[in-house]
Amino acid sequence: MSIAIIVEGKNDKSRLRGLLTEEVTILCTYGSLNTERLEELRKKVGTREIYLFTDNDSSGKKIRGILRDAFPDAEQIYTRRGYAGVEGTPEEYLIQQLEKAGLEEFIVYPPVHPTF
Repeated sequence: MSIAIIVEGKNDKSRLRGLLTEEVTILCTYGSLNTERLEELRKKVGTREIYLFTDNDSSGKKIRGILRDAFPDAEQIYTRRGYAGVEGTPEEYLIQQLEKAGLEEFIVYPPVHPTF
């Protein structure tokens, strides 16, 4: 299965990059979405299964709405309101959301440190 996740910015991308295998393509909207940018994203997505992971703020919701129209079959992944976007979401919560989306096989779990 080939998948792609669309996020808003490069900080969101780097945050997820550390949690996902290289098999997962992570694309950015860079905040603004015009027809040209959407077409570029469509080409990069190709036939991959697509996931949308945007911030839970007014800007993120607006971008998600546009992306949902452009990619109607996309799976939605959400971060909790109050977190500073995807980049400011705790790692444990990001992992939970990725698991909820069924992406366990692509998650790079942090090492578990033994407790004494």
